[in-house]
Amino acid sequence: MDIKKYLDSTYLKTPEQAGISEAETTQKVKQIIQEAIDNGFYLVMIRPDYVKLARKMIDQAGAKVKVGTVIGFPEGTLNYKLKLAEAQKAINDGADELDYVVNYEAFKKGEKNLIKKEVFEGSLLALKNDKIAKWIIEVAALTPEQIAELTQLIRDVVVQTIGMENAKNIFVKSSTGFYKTPDGKPNGATPESIKIMLQYAEPLPVKAAGGVRNYADAVKMIQMGVQRIGTSSAKAIAEGGTAQNAY
Repeated sequence: MDIKKYLDSTYLKTPEQAGISEAETTQKVKQIIQEAIDNGFYLVMIRPDYVKLARKMIDQAGAKVKVGTVIGFPEGTLNYKLKLAEAQKAINDGADELDYVVNYEAFKKGEKNLIKKEVFEGSLLALKNDKIAKWIIEVAALTPEQIAELTQLIRDVVVQTIGMENAKNIFVKSSTGFYKTPDGKPNGATPESIKIMLQYAEPLPVKAAGGVRNYADAVKMIQMGVQRIGTSSAKAIAEGGTAQNAY
């Protein structure tokens, strides 16, 4: 299997989170962009501040790697209008794909109209600019029933208000990789959570992020029906190895 075409090679840590300097972080981002170019990964996923850098490096290399970034990351509680402003800036800077964190805490409180509003507006902004949108639901923060309900809500917004013809360009994505779980429980994609997402997202595609640790895991997810995989160890997975990082 040509696993590379499914891989979103990812680096999303801030300098503080990584315990390194701004300059060292920029260097790590450059390394992951270059690695994506050299290996022909589908996409490189970086924070908004580095979108211009990624766009420049990829264009100068004449590569086909897509540029992805995160919006409202990682908590998802940012007001949807601020998410839209962040997304518009990323588009202006050269992003191809926007991975929004849905306000899953609001969803858990029953604020479904807020979720419908941000999914509609965020997806529409992406589509108007010929971009891909992905909605991160943070499966580790949800029960199986909530995973099903939130996935279905996103699907219904897209199908009923944006149109079936656009469904292929709006993903439901499992995780940020930054959610703190108790007792060392998985904070990313699991076969159980992905199975639910696939069932309730159709016809929207699904992206598994976090928890895919090796080539065999990746193949299993793809065989289940996942169309993209987010990982900070894309090179190791592509080479048949095992991820050294948690995401």
